[in-house]
Amino acid sequence: MADKPQSGELFGVPYNFERPSIGRMLSSYWQPGEGMLVEKPFGVGYTLNLANWRSWLVLLVAGGLFYQQQQSAEKAAAEEDDDPVEVLVDE
Repeated sequence: MADKPQSGELFGVPYNFERPSIGRMLSSYWQPGEGMLVEKPFGVGYTLNLANWRSWLVLLVAGGLFYQQQQSAEKAAAEEDDDPVEVLVDE
């Protein structure tokens, strides 16, 4: 049986299942002169290029949305606890 290729492209989407090294991992996330998205060092698809300013903008927006969601969840939990409670007493 022939060995399957460890890296390549399928339907225009890159894949790489070779064992990653530390150098390849670090260099794949920091590629000056490349676009915002670069091939992942391991797995299928693309990842953010941290050498591109637009990637930092995406991370900032995602962090802001996550923070806002956490704050609204905490506020909803706090409002839930302040509701009046009905007490029934048998005489």
